[in-house]
Amino acid sequence: TQVNMKHLQFSLIWFDSLGAKSTCTLVETPDTKILIDPGAAIMQPGFPASMEKKIYWLEKARRAIKKASKKAEVVIISHYHYDHFTDFDEEIYEGKLIFAKNPNQYINDSQRGRAEEFYSHLYQAFGKIDLKEVLEEPKPASFPDPGKTLRVSLAKDFGDYGERRKQVLKQGEKWFKARAKKWSEYPRIPALKLEKVEVRFPDGGEARIGDTRLRFKGPLFHGIEYSRVGWVFATIIEYGGEKLLHSSDLNGPIIEDYAEWIISEKPDILILDGPMTYMLGYTLNLINFNRTLENALKIVENAGCSLIVYDHHLPREPKFAERTKPIWEKAKKLGIKMVTAAELLGKTPAVLRGSKR
Repeated sequence: TQVNMKHLQFSLIWFDSLGAKSTCTLVETPDTKILIDPGAAIMQPGFPASMEKKIYWLEKARRAIKKASKKAEVVIISHYHYDHFTDFDEEIYEGKLIFAKNPNQYINDSQRGRAEEFYSHLYQAFGKIDLKEVLEEPKPASFPDPGKTLRVSLAKDFGDYGERRKQVLKQGEKWFKARAKKWSEYPRIPALKLEKVEVRFPDGGEARIGDTRLRFKGPLFHGIEYSRVGWVFATIIEYGGEKLLHSSDLNGPIIEDYAEWIISEKPDILILDGPMTYMLGYTLNLINFNRTLENALKIVENAGCSLIVYDHHLPREPKFAERTKPIWEKAKKLGIKMVTAAELLGKTPAVLRGSKR
């Protein structure tokens, strides 16, 4: 299903609410067609569906992504998790301009390893190039700590949790310094322009294709401050005074500064990933969950969106709507269309279709 504005059109190719993990979106302007995060992964063991059904949804997601890629001229990869990129399928990447998360900095070891495999496959397939032969020498550099720029988050009063939070942030700063040292030691993966593919690492930058403006906000923490999962970038696409913002993996957002940034952007269309309510009490504690509720409420109230697709991470357990009820209610009260991808497509979210069927 394609959603048409005056100038921008977009299609939700696959999202979690359809039964496999993904945020794949196709955006079209008069200048170009852009595929964001062409990846899909199988649902977690606790998801209420049979393994056969999960595999079916995953295969269906992959087919949908491949089909959408045939229309696209640009591919965006916000980070190297398999629900956000595919490694490797020539049909997805051939002939494309790829804007991808920089694999040389603001990245953890797991994603760095996946990036090395991906570019090895990509450059071999389209240029007969051995990645090991084109790796560049390590480049010692100073990497600013993005945690130090979080004005709103750092000023927030966390009450009784305040002292514990200070300790967590200090540990995070120490972890960041160790990561930054590694980035100065990494052989650098080059962004190459080949006959059948071009790669750019645009973190924090922008590009223009005709009158279409693409901006890449990052590096952004994948969830909480100093999340060990790594960093992502968000994508903003603008044309003719219309704006779509794809948040990637901000997990709510948890961080207050990211909510303030989204509000300042005033996107017409917001594709917002939610909190991992299925991990509540485990990797997501109640304090950080409440932060996501407060932040999402602020976005609904102040960002001025005409449509919010609230999906990814969120619809992985049946009580997701109940646990985030104030947000849905506020959007309805304000007359803002806020839906999961499945609902926008006229379907019931997969997690609500019945247990173990």
